[in-house]
Amino acid sequence: MKIFTWHIHGSYLFYLSQGNYKIYIPVKEEKTEGYYGRGETFPFDENVIEIPAQEVKYQQFDCILFQTNQNYLVDQFEILSEEQRTLPKIYLEHDPPRQHPTNTKHLIDDPDIVLVHVTYFNNLMWDSNGTPTRVIEHGVTDHGAVYTGSLNKGLVVINNLPERGRLLGFDIFLEVQKRVQLDLVGMGTGDWGLGEILHPQLPGFQSQYRFFFNPIRYTSLGLAVCEAMMMGMPVVGLATTELSSVIDNGYSGFIHTDVNYLIDKMNLLLDDAALAAEIGSNGREVALGRFNIERFTTEWEALFNEVTEKNVRRRLRIVH
Repeated sequence: MKIFTWHIHGSYLFYLSQGNYKIYIPVKEEKTEGYYGRGETFPFDENVIEIPAQEVKYQQFDCILFQTNQNYLVDQFEILSEEQRTLPKIYLEHDPPRQHPTNTKHLIDDPDIVLVHVTYFNNLMWDSNGTPTRVIEHGVTDHGAVYTGSLNKGLVVINNLPERGRLLGFDIFLEVQKRVQLDLVGMGTGDWGLGEILHPQLPGFQSQYRFFFNPIRYTSLGLAVCEAMMMGMPVVGLATTELSSVIDNGYSGFIHTDVNYLIDKMNLLLDDAALAAEIGSNGREVALGRFNIERFTTEWEALFNEVTEKNVRRRLRIVH
């Protein structure tokens, strides 16, 4: 199966590439959004294949996977041939609606396109028009129960947090950091963080921290949360969006909308390493069941097969 898409979210693309299909991505010398190619951050296997953008129209694919409005409204008309634009299409929506939380209509309004949401919360909130929708929850690779919690600090992992502001909880991070030992890593963290830790090195680095803190008010369930749970690291976060359905408060992590409550629980984890290990172990069991990579890639492979087979049947009806 040959899937064409753009390089939008590197970590998601990496996990998607663990499936039994080939992924083709365009590349430009100027490395604009979606045209980075494989890059050097993620250890992609040989099934992720770069194609110069100007050569895309001469290739054969089975399915087109859109991931942004730019992909759908502009990019496809610039680099895909007219015939390629008749191929089966899937739109992968990574986020909840950014305007009105319940009344925002999605760009896609087409019964021949499958709109994939990455959380049930996102699917609930978007007005997806008459477009058929699916939810394929995240999947992350399992590096084992590598958590040690030997460093008596918490960790936040968010790229460009200062410039992303209240939406991702920069103000909450600053408030909590006044009362709890807390480090921040990620691209663009400036004077407030430790900078970027490359994805392959991140499990070993973050597993030393006592807990993982997710200060995000309103976004999708972050892959970093799933990764932390998978390694057995206790998660503390806001009881908003999908996270409220993932964490069983007090058992597999701590969630609340009261930041003072969360600060108390962070200090509890710092004071009690055994409790932190127990909470993290419970969270890992949740992640193994809910976010395992085999389930994730199996669901994607099944959807790719479904839309391509449907397209073949539709073409046969047209011929006859």
